[in-house]
Amino acid sequence: MESKISLEFDLKDENMEKQKERVISFLESSKRKIEELLSTKEKTYQNFVKPYQLLHERLNWYFKPIAHLNYVKNTEKTQKVYSELLPILAEYYTHLNQDERLYKAFKEIYEKEKDVLSDAQKKVLEDMILEFELNGVGLEEKDKKRLKELNVKLSELQNQFAQNLLNATDSYEMIIDNFEDVKELPGEELEKAKVERNGKTLYRFTLHAPSYIAYMTYGSNREKREELYRAYVTRAPENDRVLEKILSLRYEKARILGFNNYAELSLKKKMAESPEEVLSFLRELAKKSKPKAEKEFEELKEFAKRHGLTGEFQAYDFSYYAEKFKKEKLNISEEEFRPFFEKNQVVKGLFDFLNRLFKIEFEKVSTSVWHPSVDVYDLYRNGRLIGRLYMDLEAREGKRDGAWMDEWVTHCTDEECNRILPIAFIVANFSPSTEELPSLLRHYDVVTLFHEMGHALHHLLSEVEEPFVSGTSGVEWDAVEFPSQFLENFAYDKEVLKLFARHYRTGEPLSDEKIEKLKNLRNFLSGIYMVRQLEFALFDMLIHMGKYSSKDVQDILNSVREEVSVIKPPPYNRFQWSFSHIFAGGYAAGYYSYKWAEVLSADAYFMFVDNGIYNDELADSFYEEVLKKGGSRPAREIFIRFAGREPDIDAVLRLSGITEKEEELQD
Repeated sequence: MESKISLEFDLKDENMEKQKERVISFLESSKRKIEELLSTKEKTYQNFVKPYQLLHERLNWYFKPIAHLNYVKNTEKTQKVYSELLPILAEYYTHLNQDERLYKAFKEIYEKEKDVLSDAQKKVLEDMILEFELNGVGLEEKDKKRLKELNVKLSELQNQFAQNLLNATDSYEMIIDNFEDVKELPGEELEKAKVERNGKTLYRFTLHAPSYIAYMTYGSNREKREELYRAYVTRAPENDRVLEKILSLRYEKARILGFNNYAELSLKKKMAESPEEVLSFLRELAKKSKPKAEKEFEELKEFAKRHGLTGEFQAYDFSYYAEKFKKEKLNISEEEFRPFFEKNQVVKGLFDFLNRLFKIEFEKVSTSVWHPSVDVYDLYRNGRLIGRLYMDLEAREGKRDGAWMDEWVTHCTDEECNRILPIAFIVANFSPSTEELPSLLRHYDVVTLFHEMGHALHHLLSEVEEPFVSGTSGVEWDAVEFPSQFLENFAYDKEVLKLFARHYRTGEPLSDEKIEKLKNLRNFLSGIYMVRQLEFALFDMLIHMGKYSSKDVQDILNSVREEVSVIKPPPYNRFQWSFSHIFAGGYAAGYYSYKWAEVLSADAYFMFVDNGIYNDELADSFYEEVLKKGGSRPAREIFIRFAGREPDIDAVLRLSGITEKEEELQD
């Protein structure tokens, strides 16, 4: 029996309290249902494990809209309700994950049925047994109690970190009244910055990504660039204390569970086997990348001196001179591409590409949304409804910075074997449309959109019937970026760009010459960008390998920068206060995952490059072995089934133009 899309997004501030009560009510009924399951005499996968999974899946249906609205339309009401529910949910999950009756039941079912269970069902049980062990199921009662307290407190602190950052970002503005200081901004950026106050034309810049990037890239006044940069890298100073508490509690949690540090605990559910293996991997990449980064930086400094920079080159000079250097060296500017990347046109082109590659069709639907700029699409393949995608792509006040994919409903089957269709959100902060101008994207934004669509496809195309390992669920954290990074690589391909890169006013297609420039742009300063990512990843892993104060954290960051960075930031830089990936997101002791997964994604991408991107055999294999399988198998096995071999680490260096094979990307 085929299912339809079963949920509509109708949550608003006005019914937020009612939704909170639904969550609390469901939690209570869920507890009762679990007690009923535990009283079952002959426990099996079908009568015990399956309904247990579905309870958690349905809880997500109620809670996820609250969390989502708090991220994309943040108000006092969303903050209040979300913050009130976090400790309740943390306590609920911790209590379940420490229930020895459940642990014993899952272990017994696994031992009894493992020979007849599917791969997906076995992985559900293996993952759950590990989850119970990592939540202290075998601990003494006092340690269980403390672990529960730690989980609740960590949940609250991570939310506090994110809220502090959002508040700081929303509350800052830099007003410029001298046109000379903004004269280099492209026309579209200038229009968006323009404000009328007291009958005078002024220019307003904020710490939201589109505005911040615009001035750091084109702002003529170096003092103003530093002013904006300083505000950006010193946002939310209260997070210094918050992150210290987070690190302390994570360390305590790891020790209670028998690990030497939080990094070891984090890696138990990842592909990498130890912190030392991760550090070795990152330092190997740094060793091969830093010489190129140093050469690039020397060239950039020389260029800046020739163009009037006096004194030391500073971090707040990077974007400004890199843009000018790019124009001189490559005869290219990001801005010359923006008219060719109108948001709606890019979205349609992405859909056309995915239709050619994977035979997926996107049909726009009219349904309730949280903001007028949100678009909703149903996905089909071979006439069969697959799932639903919400796209919220433009920046606005009250919306968390950055871009992400989030899942609301996971593909699975219910107790009667009815198919439940998945629902996903893609959120970004692209330059907003105005009455005068549509939303015009940088090519970087196009890459970001392709990236998040890769995550969405990983979630939406799953055909796994068990919710705990369907879509992105159950995927090792250091492999979850594989499909997203794979897809983003195609945003540079000529055949793909030809589908949508047309001037929004004239319809003129992006020329072959400009596409060649984009390919050259891909590896422009790639060594610098590589070591920057390695800096973040090393810092993240190292601060989770011990118990550290906020001063220690700064010292570790300084030492990492000394080891791998080529552009040293000013002493006042407090990047860690806004490193929400690790202090408010899921990347703690896992930021290395971007590079780890990039080995898989680059390797897979070059298989398409070397054999033709519209290779049906390859595309079908990727669809069948990677996208449909979700987290139902270990990521290494999934890659090997697709590629027929182990992943090749050199692919990521080839992709970045750091190896001698760079010319292959230019063919």
